Amino acid sequence: MKKTIVAVAFLFTAVTLTAQTEEELKSTLGAKKDSIAAIQGRADAIQAQIDALPGWKKGAFGTIGGSLSNFNNWYSQGTPNNSAGNIGITINAFANLTEDKFFWRNALTTNLNWVKLDDQDDPTDSDKFRQATDVFNISSLYGQKLSEKFAISGLGEYRTTILSNFNDPGYLDLGVGGTWTPITNLVVVIHPLNYNFVFSNEDTIFNSSLGAKILADYTRQIGAVAFKTNLSLFQSYESGDLSNWTWTNSFSYTLWKMIGVGFDFGLRNNKQEALNYSNNVLGNTDTFDTVDNDLQSYWTLGLSYKF
Repeated sequence: MKKTIVAVAFLFTAVTLTAQTEEELKSTLGAKKDSIAAIQGRADAIQAQIDALPGWKKGAFGTIGGSLSNFNNWYSQGTPNNSAGNIGITINAFANLTEDKFFWRNALTTNLNWVKLDDQDDPTDSDKFRQATDVFNISSLYGQKLSEKFAISGLGEYRTTILSNFNDPGYLDLGVGGTWTPITNLVVVIHPLNYNFVFSNEDTIFNSSLGAKILADYTRQIGAVAFKTNLSLFQSYESGDLSNWTWTNSFSYTLWKMIGVGFDFGLRNNKQEALNYSNNVLGNTDTFDTVDNDLQSYWTLGLSYKF
């Protein structure tokens, strides 16, 4: 009986000590996490001060995604013998000059993607990669400061595809107006005087026009997270059919050294492109009044590399 009591007492004491030790460790871990958060907050504040200093600020980050597969006699699927692949790359780069009286901001965004599905039982099926996503955007914004937050500015922005149909269509916006920079990483451009040059072999659908340009860009890195969101909108004074907008977003989380996980997605609305696709690709006879102007979108998920 005494042995039993001693054993129970010993077990109770061991459990109590273990519980106390676990609670102490959790408490210590919580304190360490709070310390890390405080350190990161101070580091972010210092980085914000560095970003606000005059001079050039340059950087880039991107996403690389890909997969390859090969199936032989996999009868449970409709194409038992096939090879497939998907390769995508996104690059976001910037070079910004900030001085006391002016700024000059330059940005490049590109998203390229290739896919293939080779049915090895079909001799007419292509075994080559085909272009899937094709986005290219470059912009340059110059501003003469009126104050710390407002400037008179001029913007040049060019958008097209580069894997196929280069500059067909291509869009070049040139305009002047004002730029608002409420915080270090946010730029809002409002140019009521802007001309949207449209380059294309299809002159009956794509037309240049005068209008207003609105651009908003927010690019920032917080610790291991880098992200960029950009909205580019053109409102034609001639016709709403000639207006367009594009919204792109890029996120990158660094897991180890320069390697991490990246996610990109974009949305676009462009009625001229919708009409061109309907008539010249699908063979329809639509007009601006009858064409289905569906929302365009893309997304990419994969490994990211911080340049």
